[in-house]
Amino acid sequence: MRPDAPAPQAILEASLYVDDLAAAAVFYGEILGLEEIQRVERRHIFYRCGGSVLLLFRAEETRKHPSNPRLPVPPHGAHGPGHVCFAQPRNEMNLMKQRLQDAGVAIEAEFDWPGGARSLYFRDPAGNSLEIAEPHLWRG
Repeated sequence: MRPDAPAPQAILEASLYVDDLAAAAVFYGEILGLEEIQRVERRHIFYRCGGSVLLLFRAEETRKHPSNPRLPVPPHGAHGPGHVCFAQPRNEMNLMKQRLQDAGVAIEAEFDWPGGARSLYFRDPAGNSLEIAEPHLWRG
């Protein structure tokens, strides 16, 4: 490894794969309240989340080879549930927990890590494991 090549400093985007974009739009846009920034019917919906972007794809569409030579994104996709963790302070997390429960979303787990940060786990309509954790979870 070259010592003059610094490591990346942030995650710009993360992907999850869903089978039903309409259900994903209700869940991520209406229930979680994320801002939709792009949609291509039957393929994907992208959401802004703070300084990052959450990409929701229908996997069978992303496994196809690109048709636009100006955007040669290699095929990708995943099988089975993925995981993403959102960051929220505890007071906002408590409000989101109530919002999720009011929408009929089951809370799978809720606990404090040994360092004191709280996490809340639940699933989206596609079965992806979602977590909300206090931002200091990974601070050393």
